[in-house]
Amino acid sequence: MNHILSRLILYSDLGHDSILRRLADLFHDWERQRSQERGWTIDKDVLVQKIHQQVKRLLDLATDCGFDENLWQCYLTWVLMTNENSFTRTCERTGAGDGSVNHFAEQDFALFRRLFHYDFSAIEADLDIDCFSTLCCYQAIPKRERTYNRDVSAQVRALRKQLDRARDGWEIFTIMTDYYRQYGYGVFAMNRAFRLQDPGRKPRLLPISNLDDTRLEDLLGYELQKTELRRNTEAFLAGRRANNVLLYGDAGTGKSTSVKALINEYYTRGLRMIELYKHQFGELSRLLGTIKNRNYRFIIFIDDLSFEENEVEYKFLKAVIEGGVETRPENVLIYATSNRRHLIRETWNDRQDMEHHGDIHRSDTMEEKLSLAARFGVCINYSAPTPREYHAIVRRLAERQGVEMDEQELMVQANAWEVRHGGFSGRTAQQFVDYLEGRGQ
Repeated sequence: MNHILSRLILYSDLGHDSILRRLADLFHDWERQRSQERGWTIDKDVLVQKIHQQVKRLLDLATDCGFDENLWQCYLTWVLMTNENSFTRTCERTGAGDGSVNHFAEQDFALFRRLFHYDFSAIEADLDIDCFSTLCCYQAIPKRERTYNRDVSAQVRALRKQLDRARDGWEIFTIMTDYYRQYGYGVFAMNRAFRLQDPGRKPRLLPISNLDDTRLEDLLGYELQKTELRRNTEAFLAGRRANNVLLYGDAGTGKSTSVKALINEYYTRGLRMIELYKHQFGELSRLLGTIKNRNYRFIIFIDDLSFEENEVEYKFLKAVIEGGVETRPENVLIYATSNRRHLIRETWNDRQDMEHHGDIHRSDTMEEKLSLAARFGVCINYSAPTPREYHAIVRRLAERQGVEMDEQELMVQANAWEVRHGGFSGRTAQQFVDYLEGRGQ
C-alpha cells in the first residue's frame, strides 16, 4: 500500500495522521518484516493492535457519516471528496478543462482504483485477522437519520458505487471532475448548513447534520412573504443583484422556519448557510475571507437579532454589510430574523438631542441606531395571524398530522390552548396539534 501512496502527486497531501497514511505505514512494516529471512523482529500482537486502532477510527468515521456496504471504498471515496488541492480547486471553479494537470490527475485516480480493489488476503492470513474482509462486506446497524449526516451518507454511497464500477483512471477522472464541478470539494460539498466554532486564527465551520427537512410550502399562510423571500434568493443564486434580508415581526410566526427552508429547497443549486451568533460578529471579516473564493452562494443566517442599549456588536455587522473598506463578497448575503423592526432597543433618552422640528430621526443617537436596519435592502413583516387564520392553521395541521377530532371541539381546545400559551401564532398552533397527536387523538 505504501508504494501506491508514494506515487501520488496531486492527492499526496493526505495528512500524516490520516487513516490511509497510518495503515500504509503499518503495511510497510509488515511487508518489511515478511521479507526478512531471519523472521519477525517486532511483536505481531503490537502490529495487530495498531492496525485495529486504525480500523476503529474508520468505523467511527463510518458511523458519523452513515457509510455502509464497503466501508473501505466509502472511506477512499470520502478522501477524494474532501481533499483540497490545486486540481480540486480548479475543478470547482471552472471544471477540468484541457490542461496538462489532467495527466497527473488521471495517474492519481488510477492509483486510487488500485486502492479501491486492494487485496487484503495476504496480511489477514499472515496476522490471523479478518477486519478488512469484514469492512469490505459490511452491514451497518439501522439508525435514525439524526445520528449521522444524511447528505454525506447519500453522496458517499452513491459516488462509491460509480467509482467501484470504473474500469480505469480516466473513467474515475470523468466521475470525479463532474462531481467537483457540480458540488465542489470538502465540507461545503457534503453539507448544507454550518455554524462557526469558537474564534481562532482561521474560522472553522462545523457542519450541522440534524436539519429538519422543512420546505416553504410546509409553512401555512404568509404567501406574499414567502414569494418575496424566494424572489430575492433565486436572484442571488442566478448571479443577479440581490439584497440582504430582515424578517421581522411577532414571535412564532415562521420567520426562522422560512429561512431554514431555503437551504432544503436550493441546496442542489449551490446554496449554503452559515449560522452566526451575536458574540461572533467580530469574526465576520475573517469568515468572509474564507468563503469568498468558493463556488457557492452563502447565506449568513442570524436568528433573533436584537441589541440592548449597551451592546455595540452591531457596529461589526454594519461595517460588513455596507460601509467598510472591504466590500462584501458577491457570493454572500445576510438573512436575519428579529422581533424588532429597528433591531436596537430605543429609549426616550435617545431623543433628548433631537431638534423639535417634526422628524425625530434627526437625532444623532436615533440615526446611529436606525442605520443598521436600513442596511437590509429587503424587510419582510411576519405579523401574528388573526383568530380566523389561526383556526385555519390548526385545521390544516390537524389534517396533515392525522389528528381526528370534531371540528367544533378542536376549535374550542385550540382557543383554550392559545390563551395559556402566548397568543395566536403558527408556533402555538403547531404545539397544540403536537400535543393532541401525543395524546393519541
